[in-house]
Amino acid sequence: MAENPEEMSPLEVKVSRQIEYYFGNHNLPRDTFLKEQLQLDDGWVTLEVMLRFNRLKCLTTDSSVVVSSLRKSKTGLLEISEDETKVRRCPSKPLPEINDDYKDTLKHKSVYIKGFPLETTLDEIQEWLNGKGTIENIQLRRTLQRQFKGSVFLCFDTEAAAKQFLERSDIKSFNDNQMLVLSRDDYHAKKTEERKHFKAENKAKARQDKEQLQKHTEEKEMGLLLDEQTGCLLKFSGELQDVSREDFHELFSGRGKIKWVDFTRGAKEGTLLFDGKAKEAFDKAKEAEGGELKMKDSSVTWEVLEGEEEKETMKSIIEAQQESLSRSKGRGGRGRGGGRGRGGRRGRGGRDRGGIQFKGRRTKFESDEDEAPEARKRDREDADGPAAKVPKTENGS
Repeated sequence: MAENPEEMSPLEVKVSRQIEYYFGNHNLPRDTFLKEQLQLDDGWVTLEVMLRFNRLKCLTTDSSVVVSSLRKSKTGLLEISEDETKVRRCPSKPLPEINDDYKDTLKHKSVYIKGFPLETTLDEIQEWLNGKGTIENIQLRRTLQRQFKGSVFLCFDTEAAAKQFLERSDIKSFNDNQMLVLSRDDYHAKKTEERKHFKAENKAKARQDKEQLQKHTEEKEMGLLLDEQTGCLLKFSGELQDVSREDFHELFSGRGKIKWVDFTRGAKEGTLLFDGKAKEAFDKAKEAEGGELKMKDSSVTWEVLEGEEEKETMKSIIEAQQESLSRSKGRGGRGRGGGRGRGGRRGRGGRDRGGIQFKGRRTKFESDEDEAPEARKRDREDADGPAAKVPKTENGS
């Protein structure tokens, strides 16, 4: 870009800088229209065509101003035809080959700056950068809706110029705004770290959402189970020191099928869960025992649970079964008491008489679920290399 304030007027500086941008290394390879014009006349493009370019047209519509500006420019990038009606890139300065080495060189010549107000114009940024080094290109970073993001990439003419720019003390603020200034390598390292953090946050959130959904589902299904399993609980209390869970199975054998025994040896009370109505099983057993249902000759108080007490007891039994099943799965299904829970009884043939077989919906357990998928949402950044084909752009756009 031309910077000769002693010889060129401010307008001429802007005009030469703009038209040199059109033919420069950053714009020309991706400017389909301009490349088509170069094929028509050995690289020459008429000033009449050039003055239709929007940004140049906003600066001047006078071809003589363009000619004067380019003749005063010291870059030597462009040449004017003898009749001063056409312009082209000097044959002695061909476009570089776009390869990995070229891209790597661009990366080391580039600087990232963030902190510009969103309403800042390219002219204001160029004015702020005057005298701070020879800049080949200014890329304003934009959203998908083409809104300025408040950050830019600068490409200097040399890597040394980029390093000198990073060491300047007058680039830390812009109109009282604190600026973040990084080399392109440091910028990409920063973005990589931010993506890792973002990915970890999304993964944690997905796990939390999954746990909350699973909890809600379990609570809902437990509510359905509680509604379905009514009148099935028989509470007992008394002197039960020598009584085991197996004794209850024997007492009610042939009179009612026990699905779960909530009782610990030595306790003075517990609960039986029947596969059917508890009162029917109790009445049959009581009649068979002559009108009084004892446990090993000890008197026992029996009560069919109802209402809230029934729901709370049923809830604790379901939770106990889920915990027992989870422990069994954690041991590969071969652990002690696998499938028996707190009230299981293993009979002949390996069948569990004490395992709950709930009807209706199946209760889900944590071990049944797969790990939550990761959130793939990611902030898209600009690619390092030029696009193969894009519409003609103005300087810095």
